[in-house]
Amino acid sequence: MSKAWQHFKTITRHRHLVMKHCFQVGLYKRGLLHDLSKYSPTEFRAGMRYYQGTRSPNTAEREALGYSPAWMHHKGRNKHHFEYWTDIRLDTKTYGPVPMPTEYLVEMVMDRIAACKVYRGRDYTDASALEYLERARDSALMHPETMEKLVYLLRMLRDRGEKETFAFIRSVVLRGLPYGPGAEV
Repeated sequence: MSKAWQHFKTITRHRHLVMKHCFQVGLYKRGLLHDLSKYSPTEFRAGMRYYQGTRSPNTAEREALGYSPAWMHHKGRNKHHFEYWTDIRLDTKTYGPVPMPTEYLVEMVMDRIAACKVYRGRDYTDASALEYLERARDSALMHPETMEKLVYLLRMLRDRGEKETFAFIRSVVLRGLPYGPGAEV
């Protein structure tokens, strides 16, 4: 089967999993709009060229070129990536991370879960997304508040499972109630 078809199937499966999970927590719009830019020529061509099926084609493109034009395109159009959330800090006049709004943070959680399910397959566990975050350690560009909330939710997923975590997201996180270290849960 061609790499184009394999890539299409992979990104569509991922998108449908994110959509399903977003719907489960009541985040319908984010689920419907998730990752539509992956079907754009800039991102899809790179996906076809660097498709491997076990990891993001953007990683392979980055290894080949020293950067990934597809990733640059993607992160600039999809607010569920923490890299989108940078701005000039008024105190230092330098670029830095800003906190992610809740709906995009939740979409990011669903994105990470779905990506791990797609790429890990049968080896996926509820700990996979947290393990990936701990291995990647690309968090220097993530606002500390966003990181704290992300880690809290991924630990809950690992320790309490998907059903309980999604119920918590629906009833606490998306309602704007306090959670995380120091909050009564």
